[in-house]
Amino acid sequence: MPKILTVQDFIGDGARRFKKAGLSYGHGTDNPLDEAAWLVLETLRLPLDETAPLGKKLTAAEAKAVASIIEKRIKTRKPAAYLLNKAYIQGLPFYVDERVIVPRSFIGELLIDFDLMRPPKTVLDLCTGSGCLAILAAHVFPRARVDAVDLSAAALTVAKRNVREHDIVKRVRLFKGDLFKPLKSKKYDLIITNPPYVDAKAMKHLPPEYQHEPKMALASGKDGLDLVRRILKEAPLHLAPGGGLLCEIGRGRKLLEKEYPRLPFLWLDTELSAGEVFWLTREQLAAGR
Repeated sequence: MPKILTVQDFIGDGARRFKKAGLSYGHGTDNPLDEAAWLVLETLRLPLDETAPLGKKLTAAEAKAVASIIEKRIKTRKPAAYLLNKAYIQGLPFYVDERVIVPRSFIGELLIDFDLMRPPKTVLDLCTGSGCLAILAAHVFPRARVDAVDLSAAALTVAKRNVREHDIVKRVRLFKGDLFKPLKSKKYDLIITNPPYVDAKAMKHLPPEYQHEPKMALASGKDGLDLVRRILKEAPLHLAPGGGLLCEIGRGRKLLEKEYPRLPFLWLDTELSAGEVFWLTREQLAAGR
């Protein structure tokens, strides 16, 4: 067996071991090679692109650190983001641990590309978790005030850290509570939300990687739409005239369209998703209730 000496050697060896171990992905990567590359390069604090020095030989200390984290990924089945305490949304880094789900919302891409008629002055992020979408929204809309809500005090502790590390404390406010309740009568130009939407059957068959995430951030009743229904009901009361709701729901499109035939859902596809995020205006929501 050839010696494993370089960055590329460790990435290749890690990918082979991950494949053999039958790991699951979906927390920032979708295959063993990308997962191994992410772990190795982040551990060595090297760039995550084509500028990474793949031929670099590792010191004994570096080799030990890389070998250790590859072994942890296999033995613990923890997502790489938890082992690294880091995840990315649209290139922005965020601190994460097991108090929050690993950021992976399709809304991140849509915030960058979605063509709003006018930039929002006020944005609300429901079920904010790590705060990643709220912080991204603050970057995309630099003149907007952003509020973010989560029911989990533990998650909000992580979000607070991310808000502080992105030096955006004056523009992103965090609220603890159940959906809109802590906001009273506040109204927003844009509401974004990636709520829990995993159905009961799927929760029983989650791969080990997903079982490390907080259940309350994943589960949403028998069909996965319990929170989405509440959001559809309450959102019109918290949207300003001309405002809209951007909501991720996973695979529940058919169920939602059947239950709400009067709502003209606009389904927004991304590079990796189809029919998992919808857009509705305040006026459409109010008319279709």
